[in-house]
Amino acid sequence: MTIKTLHIGLDDTDSTRKGCTTYVAALLVERLLQQKAKFADYPNLVRLNPNVPWKTRGNGAVCLRISYDEEAEERIKETIINTVEEQADFEAKGTDPGIAFLQKRNIPREIKAFAQSAITGIVTLKDALKLSKKFHAEVIGYKKCRGIIGALAAIGEPLVRDHTYEIIAYRTPENLGIGRMVDEASIFEMDEATAPYTFNNVDWEKKRVIITPRGPDPILLGIRGESPEIVRRAFDMVKLLEPAERWVIFRTNQGTDAHLRVTRDLKDVKPFSPIVTEGSVAADPKIIPRRHVIFPITDDETQVDCAAYEPTGSLRKAAAKLLAGDRIKIYGSVRPAAKTRRLTVNLEKFRLLKPASVSVYRNPLCPKCHKRVKSMGKDQGFRCEKCCLKYPNLQKVEVKLKRDLGRGLYVASPRSQRHLTKPLRRYGLEKRRAAVGNLVADWHFP
Repeated sequence: MTIKTLHIGLDDTDSTRKGCTTYVAALLVERLLQQKAKFADYPNLVRLNPNVPWKTRGNGAVCLRISYDEEAEERIKETIINTVEEQADFEAKGTDPGIAFLQKRNIPREIKAFAQSAITGIVTLKDALKLSKKFHAEVIGYKKCRGIIGALAAIGEPLVRDHTYEIIAYRTPENLGIGRMVDEASIFEMDEATAPYTFNNVDWEKKRVIITPRGPDPILLGIRGESPEIVRRAFDMVKLLEPAERWVIFRTNQGTDAHLRVTRDLKDVKPFSPIVTEGSVAADPKIIPRRHVIFPITDDETQVDCAAYEPTGSLRKAAAKLLAGDRIKIYGSVRPAAKTRRLTVNLEKFRLLKPASVSVYRNPLCPKCHKRVKSMGKDQGFRCEKCCLKYPNLQKVEVKLKRDLGRGLYVASPRSQRHLTKPLRRYGLEKRRAAVGNLVADWHFP
């Protein structure tokens, strides 16, 4: 009996009206276990560059990594293809499913590099097909076949760097399309009990639950955290008011800033790329209609605009307090040039590295009583009303004001954070992959 290793990538099965690629993966976990496949890892949920114009809702692709008896190979591949064809929303415009199979124990370096490019930049279907051919990966695409890109990228991201976990519970068919029924008070209690090891469960600023999506997709809720144990414990603390059909724990790059790429010079900033770069605030921020904050930064050669939009909450409020001359590091996604002919970085966070000094000039103190003196007119000196003394040679003194914004990191409120954005709660908890054994645990049944 020959045991084989297979990496299975899936992407772009959903649409804005129904479906979810993680739900397809959840079904496959159950069906593959029934066929005696053994999992080498938790299902991997890999979020790709959130700025590509043709992305799906969360731009997430999935990889299942299994071993199996060679005799079951055709049956397993048939199960995967049939499940995708059964679940994908083929009638929706922009839904272009893709499947990739890579039968190798070790992932080739070039496929890993392709995955990194898909997370931090733009890759093409041509690139994906070329790599697939070179490394004998079997790919299946539907319609425009764009899902092949994400499917291959999911295979190429083994999550050996910082990673998190998410437990996703799914709804029964009869409840699809109506509001999620979950006890919100239990979610706030869960968040307090599991902090800081779970994140983005609620937005405390608005007292809003954010683990339950609002769309027509089959997800009931998703809880993200630092380990499989903590997300399972958190899930058990939430009171469901409707049944969960199934649940799965994914290992993922969510909440890790995996999409951000350091760009040294502003002239190298490109549209649709997620970047980290430094510069000086070139002019005081402006508030534009709907309370968005816009300001330019410069590196003395190039200027780009930065935008903190109203939904970013605490980030927008902090950005409004910046001043010309502040030295900052920005984290965000580049939008193509608009009327200003400058690129705009949609901020996810910024770090104030060196605040600009702010000074005012005030009348000096009386040398005798130390009360502030009053001016007697232009170039006529000062007079102390208490001492009745005149001081023709005193000058106004510079007084440095205390800023209302200190050095440090400012992040968008949880309600507006992207899947990949690392929240404040995770700083200091970053980790590398622990050893993963042969996992055939109760991942998929409540």
